[in-house]
Amino acid sequence: MEKENKFIGYEYKNVTVKSDIESLWTDGYKNFGWNLEKSRPTIVKHAWGPIRVMVSPLAIFPGSHFSKMVRDHESETKVDLIFKRDKDIQRKGDLNRLQLQFENSAKEIDRLEKSKSTTAKIVAYSIGIVGTVFMAGSTFSYLAGMLQLCIILAVPGFAAWILSYFLYKTIKINKTKKLASPIEKQYDNVYEICKEANDLI
Repeated sequence: MEKENKFIGYEYKNVTVKSDIESLWTDGYKNFGWNLEKSRPTIVKHAWGPIRVMVSPLAIFPGSHFSKMVRDHESETKVDLIFKRDKDIQRKGDLNRLQLQFENSAKEIDRLEKSKSTTAKIVAYSIGIVGTVFMAGSTFSYLAGMLQLCIILAVPGFAAWILSYFLYKTIKINKTKKLASPIEKQYDNVYEICKEANDLI
């Protein structure tokens, strides 16, 4: 007697995430009944038309940033995750509710990780710009034959450039320490949510 093949209807979900937290999403989604079908680099579209035309001459250098701007290319930092799940899975409403909570926590983890360097970059760039202004003044002073003023302006210019690097490192380290607890809390939330969802399957 031939075994009957039971029909199973599937639903599909496509999620784009940063490649360094890919495992967080793939491992988490298993607990909501989703199975990973495929993982592939996100395709980044080429630059807007006029910009594409402007940078085309510079795109002849292989591997350059400009060569990526003139054509579609694979992202180095993001991946597309394609999942499928039994459309008639039991307790679907509860699973969807928990899945939304998981997604919010996972996105919050990503946001907190990004914020580690955001403030540091803003401060470093600002100090760097101030240094550049001083160096520009120093250059113009030199061209005008005012050597003494050139030196006076060059000193804070170089100091600002050097300071921006150390400020970036210091602020980022302090921010990382400050965010360690909130990030850990979100990971704990993910664990509890996934555990509760897994018990429903």
